[in-house]
Amino acid sequence: MKNIAVSDMRTTALMGHTGSGKTTLLDAVLFKLGLNDRLGDVNNGSSMCDTSDEEKSRNITIFAKPFCGPYKSSGGRQAGLVLIDTPGFLDFYGQAIAGARAADSAIIVVDAASGVQVGTQRAWRCCDREGIQARAVVITGLDKDNTDYDSALQAIKGAFGNGCAPVAIPTPDLSEVVDVLAAKEVPDSVAAQVEEVKGSLVELAAETDDTLIEKFLDGQELSPDEIANGLVEAVASGGCIPVFACVGSKDFGITELLEGIVRLLPGPEHRERKTAEGEAIATGADAPFVGQVWRVVNDPFVGQMTFTRVLGGTLKADMEVQNTSRKQKEKIGSLLIVNGSKQEPADAASAGDIVAIPKLKDTHVGETLSSDAGTVCPKLDFPSPVLFQAVTAKTQADEDKIGTALQRVVEEDPTLHVVRNTETHEMVLQGLGDVHIDVAVGLMKSRSNVEVSLDTPKVPYRETVTSTGEGHYKHKKQSGGRGQYGEVYLRVEPKDPNDEEWFVDAIVGGVIPGNFIPAVQKGLVEGMTSGSMAGFPVTDVKITVYDGSYHDVDSSEVAFKIAASRALRDALSNAKPVLLEPVMSVKVMIPDQYMGDINGDLNHRRGKILPTRGQNAATRNQGIGCEEARDCLS
Repeated sequence: MKNIAVSDMRTTALMGHTGSGKTTLLDAVLFKLGLNDRLGDVNNGSSMCDTSDEEKSRNITIFAKPFCGPYKSSGGRQAGLVLIDTPGFLDFYGQAIAGARAADSAIIVVDAASGVQVGTQRAWRCCDREGIQARAVVITGLDKDNTDYDSALQAIKGAFGNGCAPVAIPTPDLSEVVDVLAAKEVPDSVAAQVEEVKGSLVELAAETDDTLIEKFLDGQELSPDEIANGLVEAVASGGCIPVFACVGSKDFGITELLEGIVRLLPGPEHRERKTAEGEAIATGADAPFVGQVWRVVNDPFVGQMTFTRVLGGTLKADMEVQNTSRKQKEKIGSLLIVNGSKQEPADAASAGDIVAIPKLKDTHVGETLSSDAGTVCPKLDFPSPVLFQAVTAKTQADEDKIGTALQRVVEEDPTLHVVRNTETHEMVLQGLGDVHIDVAVGLMKSRSNVEVSLDTPKVPYRETVTSTGEGHYKHKKQSGGRGQYGEVYLRVEPKDPNDEEWFVDAIVGGVIPGNFIPAVQKGLVEGMTSGSMAGFPVTDVKITVYDGSYHDVDSSEVAFKIAASRALRDALSNAKPVLLEPVMSVKVMIPDQYMGDINGDLNHRRGKILPTRGQNAATRNQGIGCEEARDCLS
């Protein structure tokens, strides 16, 4: 950000359960920063964050988006804020992962009426996996009926530990929010609570430095600078989790939140980032440039925009860099600062900045851009798809464009996959849920004018045998000139899992010459691609060829190949063939009180339940709680 030092940059992601108020809170922050000329509202479609038709129609955040702007704190400090709005809906969890990778800290949003939910815990674990130690919590929805700040705070401490310390306490009548560290006048209704909390914050600050802890234990008073510096270190290490209280729709607690972000959350230099080889990435403006792509957007006017988080050094317009993940050069034509639907050109970007780079040749999500050809950042680890839908074009015109349309939506969202099933001859779109798939189909229609139909994919069954069966076929063909002749007798039986050999050559006396045995094997391999029961591939069978006959002139490889394939089909039909259904491994994490219901449901679905593992208090305090089954499919 222009004229902002790297140490004054704050890049943070807003995360939490869907419906917890993340977007409403961010709209209030953007209005306070002057990035929007009015206070956006999700309900009437005026939100600066949710701008796409899909987001407006579903009233949820679907895409992770960065917002950048300067903020001058009450102490005169000029800071640069980069705030990333992430989806809380489970189907778009991949966007939250990408947003967390781009951030140095995270703000976990908790609705006071709902408390700590599944999505809240998922966001917390996402921070753990991405190495984000610095976190804050914002309590929203205090203006709703039957909400209580103290109850919400206790629920947060119960889920995430006693390191959660309130730094902005609302009065019971919600008339004001008291900044614990900076307030000069404290209302009597919260005076005792503020004094108690301030003492705990001072203690957390002192614990970060041996000199400060000695001074604290000796009863000496810590200076405001010592407390501020100590708290920054405590937050950066995860020892202190500041808790704020906000009501976005009423501009309640927004200023205190902004002051807390600048004062307490760490800058890029506090979060140690490493390359895939484990080397530290320098954040200084003079260091070699390193950036990682965390999102790609196909803009209808600009074309493909590659959102890049600058991790170190300086990125400038008209600069040539290396895509070190693909080992190829990329030319940076221009840089854009994107705030919702607003785009502004930028000359340069340093550590902590997120910029959009238009029209790169071949750069995708998770890849590294760097001025040093040897620097590669760790890849992003996205969840595997759990829902599969067969995709077919509605018209012939759509058929010609469906491939390009699918490629565009997959490039934007790495959690979407498109697979061509060679067995069922279907195009299968894979995603994290039904809403995820529906949004992808909507994007194909709005951006590529392609309409498709969704259907349940055909199941690629397998066939096997349950007993021994004999098969015989004589291939004899004469149509003038040299004919075709080959005769094969074989036996099919179930194959032992420990037996590596599936084919046994039991021919004696040269009834089938050795030079035709490879042709027999080829015929068997082709025959196993289509079973005798329903035409599905055959597996786990052992085939023994024990007799046959040949002709000195008419026998050929083709003849024995055909004879072996036909004999196999005859043997399979005599060996009591059966269909094999796919087997899936599902991991389910649930509260103890639902164990019986879940076990009954799995048994009803012919599931085999493996040993269960309980959850102790320690894992609960780390934020590991109940989880929806589809988030754990493997």
